[in-house]
Amino acid sequence: MSTTTTTNATIIEAINDALYEEMHNDDRTLVFGQDVAESGGVFRATDGLLEEYGSDRVLDTPLSEIAIIGSAVGLATHGFRPIAEIQFSGFLPPAFDQLVTNASRIRWRTRGELAAPMVVRTPYGAGVRALEHHSESLEAVYGHIPGLKVAIPSTPHDAKGMLISAIRDPDPVLFMEPKRVYRSLREEIPEGTYTEPLGEAAVRREGEDVTVVSWGSMMHMTLKAIDNLEERRIDAEVIDLRTIAPLDRETVVESVKKTGRCVVVHEAAKTGGFAGEIIATINDEALMYLEAPVERVTGFDVPVPLLSMEDYYLPQPPRIEEAIVETVMY
Repeated sequence: MSTTTTTNATIIEAINDALYEEMHNDDRTLVFGQDVAESGGVFRATDGLLEEYGSDRVLDTPLSEIAIIGSAVGLATHGFRPIAEIQFSGFLPPAFDQLVTNASRIRWRTRGELAAPMVVRTPYGAGVRALEHHSESLEAVYGHIPGLKVAIPSTPHDAKGMLISAIRDPDPVLFMEPKRVYRSLREEIPEGTYTEPLGEAAVRREGEDVTVVSWGSMMHMTLKAIDNLEERRIDAEVIDLRTIAPLDRETVVESVKKTGRCVVVHEAAKTGGFAGEIIATINDEALMYLEAPVERVTGFDVPVPLLSMEDYYLPQPPRIEEAIVETVMY
């Protein structure tokens, strides 16, 4: 009987491990971005890679997001597997043109002659008292781009397995890492190489009364809210989307058909947030099963505030609990 060796890891350690594994497994992989080589990245996600794989494969770049992503597109179309880091997701907009016009369309534009198998890693989200443009949650914007996959792990196990899948994917993947939980939780993850599929949600808890959908760091706020509701005897099913694009509609719809109720939790602004797409999917495919309107618990339609107001902006367990109770009691 074979056994799998595991290690206790945080999300940032799991990401670092995935990079080590794939750079070892495939010498076409390159890592580059601002401060990723000499200093090992702002959050130390690339720590030790320069010493292990050398300056030909681990490179510091100028402060130019459009050049970083543009270089990744060029390398990807010429046989490499580039892994580009953008220090914070709030710095991605300058490279939006490269993602939309080039990375996501190159296979379609060339009728399959060229592809862009590349990964753009970026920390996203609020909760760490960062400065302006360091705390955005714009996943819905990037999920709107045909040809671009958007992955958001919430656990160390998924962070490693999904990142390896993203690196091996034949098309571009935006890998958004919830920095609020980079080091705040640990779990046992397998050593060596393993993958987690892109495009498949995970059912974190099974239940009968209400479906609660979330992703990223808000998954942990959601689980805390569910724990706090145990004395109310509310049996919630919790779904971690894990990928915004492609969206696992089937898992969400089948859960809502079972429970008849749904609450969606995300930290991005409410208007145009991805909860709207989930609700539209439920209305399209499970409307007649609903016993209550679908509730949204989200950030507010303002820039992420600084410092003392940040916690007020983010959905906290009490807000999530209130929405769940109202939905169940409707």
